[in-house]
Amino acid sequence: MPRPKEFDVDAAIDAAVEVFRERGFEGASAQMLVTAMGIGRQSLYDTFGDKWGVYLAALRRYCRGECKAHRDVLMRHPRAIDGIRAMLDRVVNEVSIGCLGLGSMVEFGRVAPEVVDIRAESGAYLMNAMLETLEKARAQGDINPDLDLEQLATFFITTTANIRLAARAETTPAHLAAMADLAMRVVR
Repeated sequence: MPRPKEFDVDAAIDAAVEVFRERGFEGASAQMLVTAMGIGRQSLYDTFGDKWGVYLAALRRYCRGECKAHRDVLMRHPRAIDGIRAMLDRVVNEVSIGCLGLGSMVEFGRVAPEVVDIRAESGAYLMNAMLETLEKARAQGDINPDLDLEQLATFFITTTANIRLAARAETTPAHLAAMADLAMRVVR
């Protein structure tokens, strides 16, 4: 009979998220993971199968949490356009913390089907939140009625990724903020 888990799986996954955000999949060793997660190697293998299993659990947790955080910021404001601005500002203000979603795109592209599926699920969730916000902003008179909302939603989502990518290239905070400013001009 298997022994019950003697560690908090959720806390262990959260710790793994931080390792992968900083190091990526290839840069993270099993030893780094077990140390950060506070578990033994056997527990890692018994619970997650291997490092790849830990990575997928961490990526899934990160993407769901990050997309929910974006949605919460988008929906928090009475004026939808302010929610969009707040989402961009959030990204600019938090770029010093690595983005595991972006890291997974850079590291794996489309060659790992499990990674692609996780990103597709979270991408659809974020796209729906963005479209809902843009529709509200249009109804409030803050979006040019001639703009295609799906294209605009894609633009804002890719802009967040571009800000994070530029931060990895050590772009100055002022230039990152300028990227957000320019993105907001598109809706007029």
